[in-house]
Amino acid sequence: MVQDSTLEFLEDLKKNNNREWFQANQDRYKKYKQSYKEIVEAFIAEMSKYDDSLKHLEFKNCSFRINRDIRFAKDKSPYKTNMGFWLSAGQKSSNLGGYYVHIEKGASFIAGGLYCPESGDLKKMRREIDGFYEDLEAIVTNKEFKAIYGDFDRDENNTLKTSPKGYEKDHPAIEFLRLKSFTATAKLDDSDLKDENFVAHTTQRLLVLKPLVEFINRALTTE
Repeated sequence: MVQDSTLEFLEDLKKNNNREWFQANQDRYKKYKQSYKEIVEAFIAEMSKYDDSLKHLEFKNCSFRINRDIRFAKDKSPYKTNMGFWLSAGQKSSNLGGYYVHIEKGASFIAGGLYCPESGDLKKMRREIDGFYEDLEAIVTNKEFKAIYGDFDRDENNTLKTSPKGYEKDHPAIEFLRLKSFTATAKLDDSDLKDENFVAHTTQRLLVLKPLVEFINRALTTE
């Protein structure tokens, strides 16, 4: 479960997102970092029981610095006010698919897949979909997948309005081929965070995405 003190630190940081407050609360931040590490390591241990590709992961491979990159951002708040971590065979800086957990009071969620791949990887994904769209169709129409995630995340930012270059608009997998990201998301309630079996229960929900992650990684690693 996620400790109250962890959520309270993030909520207080959200209200006081400035260097002065952060520096004055270094003791709380140190406790938060320890909690962060324990949660991530618990997920690595649990997920690795079912996905061998994650066994090599360590906290440093999956976690993110609390400092925001504000160089090109309109929002100049210096610190992130959520806990997030990325579990992937390729680690957080790679282009492989994986699993994401986001912890934030009232706004927690889990997700997985491949977010905004670069042009070359997007071409690989479309090539795989073109040849094996029945596999992808079976994944997203799976009973558990639909119950937890519904469908791929689709909006105007990650979906082409027309067919991609080289593919006919009547292609049987056109709804997949038009995607620019291949992710699925499910909300976590605050009560989920307080569940004594939070890690185990959330892992089982994340594992429903394992066939999707494997499809993605097959596409990206097959020449």
